[in-house]
Amino acid sequence: MNGVNGADTTFVIFATALVMLMTPGLALFYGGMVRRKNVLSTTMHSYAAVAIVSIQWILIGYTLCFGTDIRGILGGFNFLGLNGVTFAPNADYAATIPQQAFMLFQLMFAIITPALISGAVAERVKFLSFALFILLWSTFVYDPVAHWVWGVGGWIRNLGALDFAGGNVVHISSGVSALVFALVLGKRKRLETITPHNIPMTVLGAGVLWFGWFGFNAGSALAINDVALNAFITTNTSAAMSAISWGLCEYLHRKKVTSLGIASGAVAGLVAITPGAGFVTPFSAIAIGLIGGAVCFYAVTVLKKKFGYDDALDAFGCHGIGGIWGGIATGIFASKAVNSAGADGLIHGNLHLLGAQLVAILATVAYSAIITFIILKAMNAVSALRVKDEDEQVGLDVSQHGEEAYGGII
Repeated sequence: MNGVNGADTTFVIFATALVMLMTPGLALFYGGMVRRKNVLSTTMHSYAAVAIVSIQWILIGYTLCFGTDIRGILGGFNFLGLNGVTFAPNADYAATIPQQAFMLFQLMFAIITPALISGAVAERVKFLSFALFILLWSTFVYDPVAHWVWGVGGWIRNLGALDFAGGNVVHISSGVSALVFALVLGKRKRLETITPHNIPMTVLGAGVLWFGWFGFNAGSALAINDVALNAFITTNTSAAMSAISWGLCEYLHRKKVTSLGIASGAVAGLVAITPGAGFVTPFSAIAIGLIGGAVCFYAVTVLKKKFGYDDALDAFGCHGIGGIWGGIATGIFASKAVNSAGADGLIHGNLHLLGAQLVAILATVAYSAIITFIILKAMNAVSALRVKDEDEQVGLDVSQHGEEAYGGII
């Protein structure tokens, strides 16, 4: 078995399946929040990510993330086409599971990340343009950032910053890129009349995301151990506290608690705990969820209205802002008592970790924003990213895909 632990391998394979389920869950979550004439188009964005990134990852993505380090910036080409990725473990990343299992687990992270971006540009982006964007963004943004943070020799990893399951790699990179995409694309038409067409569908999607997130965070321990169980507990705790926090904010703001708000709050809490899930205590997770729900509520209500950008489904408000808070919170609340591989945070007297977290966050924000802007401008110079006004009016289901979700009802 070449050092392979059967229990750890089974655990990671199960976690991989859970994370894969998150992308269809995201399709439900996003699909319910758009108008009925755009539900299939929105769903297609998530499934396009599954197909495109699955191939890109095998050909070049995995090696750019986890290949032999090149100056702390990028992985080398030694795993090109999965050359050398076998059943034998790669001790640099996971000593008790096959490297193939590690590769598949990381693939699911690479899939959902560009799918998250689609929430900011729903109801107005061309499908083929978004499909090409997935390929380019995964290669030039996701893969380098993943190597910085998780790759052996990556400069953020060497800095000592912590990101247990993708605060920088998944949420900050996608959230900031989503904001840039929304700004480049511009607002939807008749924005004041847009309301979700199927909130129960969104609530179901949030439940699937919550369920899958246990694989996302607990699975990142890559073994059945105390770290995995702690990550499972902190994940659920933060999500629950954030849902309560968002609901309280809604009640104070509108005197109502909505189902959409509770679902959004839970997702915000899941995002906020992701970078620190294996590094903080359950008690700290309560604080992370409490503050995470409040800051994300502020972002999607006050901040978006103040600056006037059309982040259609609040990808930046939940994932960008939630990921940034989660990274800062890890620098505050991390405890070596939970994970000896990590470091103590500010409340345990270590200011250095908070500084490293801030550097990592700022670098991820800047790089993601700049490269995303360059990709979008280059694409738009060749072909318009946005559908025509009449196509937007008809709906993207018909204009982009020639389908109707609900038997011809627009």
